[in-house]
Amino acid sequence: MMLVTLWAAAALAAAAPAAPSEIDHAIAMGRFDQARLMIAAKVKAGVTGEPIERPLAALAYATGRNEEALGRLETLLRASPDDPLLLEQATIAALRSGKNDSAALYAERATRHPAASWRVWNAKGVLADGARDWAEADRAYVRAAALAPDRAEIANNLGWSRLLRGDWPGAAEALGRAAAMKPGAVRIANNLDLARVALAGDLPARRPGESSEDYAARLNDAGVAALSRGDARRARAAFAQAIEASGGWYARANTNLALIEGR
Repeated sequence: MMLVTLWAAAALAAAAPAAPSEIDHAIAMGRFDQARLMIAAKVKAGVTGEPIERPLAALAYATGRNEEALGRLETLLRASPDDPLLLEQATIAALRSGKNDSAALYAERATRHPAASWRVWNAKGVLADGARDWAEADRAYVRAAALAPDRAEIANNLGWSRLLRGDWPGAAEALGRAAAMKPGAVRIANNLDLARVALAGDLPARRPGESSEDYAARLNDAGVAALSRGDARRARAAFAQAIEASGGWYARANTNLALIEGR
C-alpha cells in the first residue's frame, strides 16, 4: 500500500502530464487506477477541453458508468459528429443504459462510417432484435461476423435472435458455433441448451453442481420455449419442475403456470 501511495504521489507531482495515447493504453489494459492518476496529472497541469474530456469519457465507458459516459460522449459528439469511436461508444453506452432510441440513432450514424467496428454492428443487431426487425438484425450480424469471425458474442446474439423468432434449428446452429468459440461460457451454454430443448421437446436435466436457482431458471426457459410451440403439456411440466427445483416458490414459473392453468 505504501509503494502504491508513493507512486501515486510521484505521478501527480510529475511536471508533464501523460499523453492521451498513454491514458488510452492504460484504459485498454484495464489499468483504471493508473488512468485516473494520469488524468488527474493532466488536470493539475491545467489541461482542459477535449484533451481531458475524451479520456474521462473513455474511462467512464470502460468502467461501466454508462450514463456518465453517454453524457460525456454526447458533448464530444457535438464538436466531432462523425467520429467513429465516439459514435460506437455512444451507441453501446445508450444501449446499456436502456436508451434504445438514442442507441439506434447513434448506431445508424456509426455504421455509415467505413471504419465501423464489429462491436457497433453487433449492437445494431441487438437493437434490431428489440424492434423485431429480423431482416435488419441478420444484416447487422452478418456484417459483424465478417469483421470478427471468431467473436463468440456475435454468434451468441445471432442465436438468441433466432430463438426470439422460434427458429430453433437456426438458433442451435449459431449457438453451437458460439459455444465452440468460447467453451465454458455459462450464458452461451444456457442459450444452446434452450435451443436444443426446443428442438428435442425434452426437459433439461440438472447439471452437476448446478444450483437450484439456476436449474429452476433453465426449466422455466424450457417451459417458455415449449409454450411458444403450442405444447402446453410440456410447458406445464417444465414450470412445475422449476417450482419444485427452486424449493417451492419461483415467481416467474408460478406466474407462467398460473397463466396456463387459467386457460
